[in-house]
Amino acid sequence: MVINRQRRVRVALRPLEQFVDRVQRALRLREYELTVCLVSDAVIGRLNRSYLGKRGPTDVLSFPAECNGATPRPRENNSTQRAQRAQRAQRTQRTQRTQRTHGTQRNRNHREEFSSASFGRSSSYLGDIAISPETARRSARRFSHPLPQELRMLVLHGVLHLIGYDHETDRGEMDLLERRLRRRLRLG
Repeated sequence: MVINRQRRVRVALRPLEQFVDRVQRALRLREYELTVCLVSDAVIGRLNRSYLGKRGPTDVLSFPAECNGATPRPRENNSTQRAQRAQRAQRTQRTQRTQRTHGTQRNRNHREEFSSASFGRSSSYLGDIAISPETARRSARRFSHPLPQELRMLVLHGVLHLIGYDHETDRGEMDLLERRLRRRLRLG
């Protein structure tokens, strides 16, 4: 589901919803739900400060939901990749336990920013992604590509965070997967 809670940048929601569906198919996450909420720079700036302690707006933030203690992952065919994923999953679960212990109240409060009763609470709910189209538009101009392409790249990036990838702590796995998926999804 894509929700538009901002008015400064015009965004075609239907193509973005279709892209979310393509990402879920590519990652074999069709049975999971997620919400993408388009928010203003002011709102994402508050979220960025509250959850990451960083000042100012950012382009995308992800808020993973708890899925019965497990982080859903795309299925792999290669046994070596499965073993590597299992090791990463163990690291991710340790990190999530720490985050749950230290950030439970903050994670509950982010939903109030979006004020929507439609956020899922089931075990098949991946979480929420907040995107600032204002910041995305600035990035799109800087990198000389269209805003819709930038928004799709941010959706992909956000979904990867929802399923447990973290480019700040892994050894390039998220970046590698994201590049591969960008090619597969024709994001350039």
